[in-house]
Amino acid sequence: MSLDELLQQAMRVHDRYDRLNMQERGRVWTREEFMLGFVGDVGDLAKLVMAEEGAREVPGGRAELEHELADCLWSVLVLAHRYDVDLEAAFRRTMAELDAAISSRLPNSEEPT
Repeated sequence: MSLDELLQQAMRVHDRYDRLNMQERGRVWTREEFMLGFVGDVGDLAKLVMAEEGAREVPGGRAELEHELADCLWSVLVLAHRYDVDLEAAFRRTMAELDAAISSRLPNSEEPT
């Protein structure tokens, strides 16, 4: 599945949440509220990673870790869309910048495999 296909699916689910929130609460989440929801998901993800590493007990195991990673990806895709960010271009640009910065600090003999 391409990034564009992931984004389309993420926005379909987001739009359904908006419809549900409008029906049940008479309003949709603002971008700020959506971001706060994402922060909560990242906190949940942190606990699940700790559980995966044996540092704590969290019910759900690996399936919950996979779910939360996908949930966080969904949030990133929606936030990028709602802030009109071309995520693919931003990702490529950022990875090139990071690669150059890291490569400049490594000895020339160390090439990626």
